[in-house]
Amino acid sequence: MVHLIIRKATLITGIAAIALLSSCYYDNVEELYPQSPDCDTTNISYATDIFPVIDANCIACHSGSAPSGNVSLSNYSEILAASQNGSLLGTIKHEPGWSPMPKNGNKLDDCTISKLEVWVAVGSPDN
Repeated sequence: MVHLIIRKATLITGIAAIALLSSCYYDNVEELYPQSPDCDTTNISYATDIFPVIDANCIACHSGSAPSGNVSLSNYSEILAASQNGSLLGTIKHEPGWSPMPKNGNKLDDCTISKLEVWVAVGSPDN
């Protein structure tokens, strides 16, 4: 009888230890969502990395005398304003509350979005 009680206590202790250890697992974002080694987000430049994306994906609708949604992105100061008010990242990341862009198009790839995020995070410099 004593052996049966000891076995049950050992089993319960073992299960409790496993449960406690598994609940302490730490998720590292970099390990869970690794960035492609081909995506270099260091030294992001407006002229090299940012404006070409805007030009290829936004300018057709967001420029001229009647830009779509009354949002013009045809020059640095307009793009800077969109980066500062949150609309640039909100729309390209398809966040709730923002109209997903490019309109009727696919979401930009993760690397491009990462570059835009880094550029905005460092103050959206014109270099």
